[in-house]
Amino acid sequence: MSSVGKDQLLTTAIASALAGAALAFTAMKITEKPKETEQQKENKILGRPNRKSLIIGSESVENSRKNSDSDIIFPHNHEEKMRRRIASRVAIDADNSIPRNSVTVRVPATSANMGPGYDTIGIAVDLWSEITVTRSDQFKITAEGEGADEMPKDKTNLMVTGLEAAFKAANKDVPTFHYHCVSRIPYARGLGSSSAAIVAGIIAGLILAGHRLPCWGSEALLQIAASIEGHPDNVAPVIYGGIQIGIHNGTRWTTERVPCPSGLQLVLFMPDFVGRTSDARNVLQPTVTREEAAYNIGRVAFLVHSLCSGNLDNLKWGVQDKMHQPQRGDKLYKFLYPMIEAAENAGACCAYLSGAGPTVMAITSGASGDIFTQREKERTDSQVARAMLQIADEMGVKGQLLVTQAVHEGARVVKVDPPFSSDSITYRDNI
Repeated sequence: MSSVGKDQLLTTAIASALAGAALAFTAMKITEKPKETEQQKENKILGRPNRKSLIIGSESVENSRKNSDSDIIFPHNHEEKMRRRIASRVAIDADNSIPRNSVTVRVPATSANMGPGYDTIGIAVDLWSEITVTRSDQFKITAEGEGADEMPKDKTNLMVTGLEAAFKAANKDVPTFHYHCVSRIPYARGLGSSSAAIVAGIIAGLILAGHRLPCWGSEALLQIAASIEGHPDNVAPVIYGGIQIGIHNGTRWTTERVPCPSGLQLVLFMPDFVGRTSDARNVLQPTVTREEAAYNIGRVAFLVHSLCSGNLDNLKWGVQDKMHQPQRGDKLYKFLYPMIEAAENAGACCAYLSGAGPTVMAITSGASGDIFTQREKERTDSQVARAMLQIADEMGVKGQLLVTQAVHEGARVVKVDPPFSSDSITYRDNI
C-alpha cells in the first residue's frame, strides 16, 4: 500500500473514532437523569409540581407572566383587587358626588391609650353623638346634651376645623353653615369627644362639598383627622370602629384592626369634673428610662396577644403601664389605682385610665345577647360597677357609672339632603 493510501486510511479511522465518541456522549446525555435544582428539591419535599424553566426575555416568558402574575389574584391581595376595580370604572355616578344641602353624621365615643398603648391604641365605645350641618345665611353653632354649655360656639370648635379641612381637600371655598350637635359623649372626660367632633366635621364637609377620598392604600380620611388631632389612637376607632392600632410609618398615618373578643362589656366611671388633655400631658416626664420602655413594650405585646387569642385573663397584665398612668394617678386622679384594684378584685378582666382621664374604664366578660335577659351571676359587670362606685364614694369623687360595650362600626352618615337613595337603590336608613 502506498504512503498516500495509508494516510487516507488513518484519517478515515480518526474521523470515525471522533464521530463514534460524539454519538456515545450524546446518548449518555440523553439517558442521563437531569440534576435537580434547589427549587425542584424544595418542590419534591413540599409535594408541589415542577414547572418547566423558561428563557428570560422569550415570548413564552412574557405569556407566562401575563397568565400568572396579571390574571391570578390571591385572596389576600385586597388592595390589588381594589386597584383593578377602580381602574375598570369608566365613570362615577354623578348623583352621588354632587354637593348636598344638609347632612347628619353619627360618631362613637372612644377610649384611647388602653394602658401602655400611649397615643397608639384605642377602642370604639357604644356611646354616640350626632352633628347636623346645614347650609345657612349665617354661621351658627347650637348644641344639646353632654357638655353643651362648655362646647365652643365659634370657629375654634373642632367640628368646624374638620369641615374646613374637608373643603380644603376638595379645593373648594367653605360656605356658611349652621352646626347643631346632639352630644352624648361626655365633654373632656377621656372618651374622645374632640376626635369625634373632628371626624364628624370632616365627613360632613366631604358630603356637603360632594367630594370623596381614596381609602385603599392611602386612608386619606385618617390622614386629615390624625393630622388635626396629632395622633391616631382616638380618630382611627371613630372612623373604623373596633379596636385600632395606629402609627405613623414615616410617610403617612396607618392603622390596623385588632380582634375584639365577643362578650366584652365596658364599665365606665365618669367623674363630674373635666380633665384637660393639656394638663394630663404636662404631668408627664419628657424622657423614659430603659426599664420603663421595656416594661411598656412587654405589656403592649401582652395586650395585643390577649385580644388576638381571646385569653382575657392576660388583659390584667396587658393594660399595665409606667409611662403615663402612674404620673396621672399621683398628680391628678388619686382615685385611679384604688378603683382599678377594686374593679379587678370584683371580677373585671382589667381596668385602666381612659385616654387622658378622668374616666376609668373596666373591661368585663361573659355577656351573651341582651344583658337584661341574661342571669347576672353569669356576668361580672354589676359587681364591678358597684365596686367602682364604692371607691368613688369613699374618696368623695362624684360621677356617673355607665355599662356599655365596644362597637365594631365607626362614623356614618344617617341623613342627607338630597338623599343618596333612589327608586332603584335604597341605602341603610334610607339616606
